[in-house]
Amino acid sequence: MDIIYLITGILLLTIGGEILIRGALSASNRMSISPLLSGLLIVGFGTSSPELAVSIEAALSSSPDISIGNVIGSNISNVLLILGICAIITPMAVKPSALSRDGAVVLGSTLVLMVMIAGGILGRLDAAILLTLLAAYLFWAYRSEKGSPDSPAAEVHIAEAEEIKKKPSGIPVIILSIVGGLILLIGGSNVLLKGAIGIAESYNISEAVIGLTLVAVGTSLPELSISVLAAFRKHTDVAIGNILGSNIFNVLGILGVSAFMQPLTVNTRILAFDQWVLLGLSLLIMLFLYTGRKLSRWEGGVLFLGYVAYILVSFTLFPG
Repeated sequence: MDIIYLITGILLLTIGGEILIRGALSASNRMSISPLLSGLLIVGFGTSSPELAVSIEAALSSSPDISIGNVIGSNISNVLLILGICAIITPMAVKPSALSRDGAVVLGSTLVLMVMIAGGILGRLDAAILLTLLAAYLFWAYRSEKGSPDSPAAEVHIAEAEEIKKKPSGIPVIILSIVGGLILLIGGSNVLLKGAIGIAESYNISEAVIGLTLVAVGTSLPELSISVLAAFRKHTDVAIGNILGSNIFNVLGILGVSAFMQPLTVNTRILAFDQWVLLGLSLLIMLFLYTGRKLSRWEGGVLFLGYVAYILVSFTLFPG
C-alpha cells in the first residue's frame, strides 16, 4: 500500500503541476503579461510546485529530512538524471551569455545554503534571507532582460513559457485549472508523504534517503518533461535553463518557504555527503557554461550513470 500511495502521490503531483502551469500561462496570456515575466515566474514556480507542496507538507508534518532531502535530491537529479537524459537525446550546446548568470546564482545559492545549514538547522532568519535573495534574483533578472529583450538570457526565459503550448481558454476554465491544480498538488503531497514515510518505516530506511531519492525524482517529473521536450525540439538552451531555474527556485524559494513555516533540522548524512555532491555538480555546471563547450551524448551517459551510482550509494552505504 505504501508503494501505491507513493506512485499515486507522484501522479497527482505531476498532473496537478501541469494543470496549474497551463492555467496560469493561459491567465497571463489573457492579462497580456509578457512572455518574459511568464517564463521567469510562472514556469519557474510552476515546475517546482510539486517540490513546494511536498516540502511544506513534510515540514508541517515534522518530517524535516524529507523536506530538505526533497530539495537537495531534486537538484542533484536535475543535473545528473535530467541533464544526462537530455544530452543522450541530443548533444547540449549553449550560449554562455544566455545562462552564465543563472549558473552563477545556482552556485551562489548552494554555497549560501551550505553556510546556513552548517550548524545543523535551517531557521526562520535563514528562510527570510533565502526568500529575500530569491526576490532580488527575480528583480535583477527581469529588469536586466526587460532592458535587453533581444539578449540571449531573455530569449531563453521567453522560450520557456512558449515551450508549454498555451491554448486560449475562458475565465471559468482558467479558474478551474488553477484551483484544480492546487487541489491535486495538496492532495498529492499528502498521499506521497504517507507512502514515503511508510516505506521508510517498513524497510528501515531513513526518511532522508527516501526524500533524496524516491520523493526527489517523483517531484522532478515536470522539469523532466519540459527539458526532454525541449531537447527533442533541439532547444538546448531552454532545456538547461529550465534545470537551472528549478535549482534556484528549489533552494531559495522552497526551502525558504518551508523553513519559514517550520524550522528544519538537517540530517547528518546530508551534511557529510549530499551537500558536497550538490556543490560539485554546481561547479560542474559552471564549468560547462563558461567554457561554452558541447555536452556530448557519451558525457550525458556518464551523468546518467553517475545518478545510478548516487542511488546505489544512497541505499547501500547510507540507508539508515
